[in-house]
Amino acid sequence: MFIMLYLGLSCLLLHVLVVFGTELTFELPDNDKECFYEELEKDVRFDFDFQVISGGNYDVDCFVTDPLDNVLYNEKKKQYDSFSHTTAMKGVYKVCFSNEFSTFTDKTVYLDFRHGDEEPLLESMTRSSALTQMESSCVSLHEILKSVAESQTWYRLREAHDRIKAEHLLERVSYWSIGETVLLFVIGIGQVIMLRSFFSDKKGSLAAAT
Repeated sequence: MFIMLYLGLSCLLLHVLVVFGTELTFELPDNDKECFYEELEKDVRFDFDFQVISGGNYDVDCFVTDPLDNVLYNEKKKQYDSFSHTTAMKGVYKVCFSNEFSTFTDKTVYLDFRHGDEEPLLESMTRSSALTQMESSCVSLHEILKSVAESQTWYRLREAHDRIKAEHLLERVSYWSIGETVLLFVIGIGQVIMLRSFFSDKKGSLAAAT
């Protein structure tokens, strides 16, 4: 019983990973561009989501082209976005991210690319008859696992984004505190020197009078 349940869950997890396609996080240097290529058949639906996790104003340029270099998607300085398209021809489709407008700041970008239709969990589900109780349970588990995977991805991105923001804020506060400390020392030393000069001027004037 437990062995069958374990094997069933393992198959579902494997299926979820196959359906989701490619997920990756990459560094995009300043004044640079990164492209990804995928060969697709005709009438295949593909979807992708991206989000800038760190760097500058958390924005990046993104565009998608078909095998004939026709632009399917083109957005400038986006923090995050999604795009879906059904291919009109077979060939290599290109997804590019550009940070060429940035002179000093590198970016970290998350990309999730999916393509193709979701296949049935079991071959028996393709028939026209009603689903059995086991098949219905498999479908329910599959949908739950998909929701869990999507939620985990969202939380990981949110955590990474917030952590980097907190680190940048801590760095700014630290530099500001150091600057204030140095400024206080300079002002204190200046005040001491100024007060000493006042007393030395008074002593000089008294000596001249006598």
